[in-house]
Amino acid sequence: MYPILEKRCLAQGIWLMKILAPRVAASALPGQFVIVRADERGERIPLTIADFDKEAGTVTIVTQTIGVSTRKICALETGDALADFAGPLGHPSEFVRLSPEELRSRRYVFIGGGVGTAPVYPQVKWLHEHGVEADVIIGAKNKEMLIYVDEMRAVAKNLHIATDDGSEGFKGLVTQLLEKLIADGGRYDECVAIGPMIMMKFVALTTKKYALKTTVSLNALMVDGTGMCGACRVSVGGRTRFTCVDGPEFDAHEVDFDEAMRRQGMYRTQEQRAAAIAAEREAGHQCKIGLDK
Repeated sequence: MYPILEKRCLAQGIWLMKILAPRVAASALPGQFVIVRADERGERIPLTIADFDKEAGTVTIVTQTIGVSTRKICALETGDALADFAGPLGHPSEFVRLSPEELRSRRYVFIGGGVGTAPVYPQVKWLHEHGVEADVIIGAKNKEMLIYVDEMRAVAKNLHIATDDGSEGFKGLVTQLLEKLIADGGRYDECVAIGPMIMMKFVALTTKKYALKTTVSLNALMVDGTGMCGACRVSVGGRTRFTCVDGPEFDAHEVDFDEAMRRQGMYRTQEQRAAAIAAEREAGHQCKIGLDK
């Protein structure tokens, strides 16, 4: 069991949890992920690591309540424990393998969309600790849905905010703000984007126009996390890759986002039925909806 040491609401439906997991924390690097189960019968949920403290033995995760399983995780409180917390999994970010000289010669821009802002943070923090300055763009629907603003401001060279309704920062999409920064003289060697699949797709289309190397982190459907089940397969550069063992980070300009989004929606009907069943149970009624119908 993995105790929850801290739980905090970041925005509506988005929760931060600090988990005591010394072995995971000792080996974690930016870009990696964990697979979490709320209880012994729970679904295995992949979550990119949002922070880690090797000395304290803690790992931070950020979860958005989307389906039944994520609601179950977010319903746990400080003092409760997760049944499973497997990791760190996947490959770390490419830049952790670069020499200090190579790192300091590069200019990075990071784009975090919605809950994807959380896994951007440990990457920018790691670069900051190694003397590398990076620009960061955070995007959200409105001011109330922004997360990690103060944390990111402490480690980024320049923090830019974009909201769809203009309630905070730039009014518009993160891609529009990126183009504005480039037009205003911003020079970048690499872009890293983490967020909704549709956002990452359009970031890739935008950066391709500028021949700007772009990396995305794919949070695909997973079962075992070892590459054996094939559930998380994606097409990258015309080849089948597995997010759990080959990723989670890939060259954005080679990812088939349309295929990835179709696969992402494969189990939407089952998820809706499961949500209906859970709602019935919570209401104390006998469920009449069958998963086989």
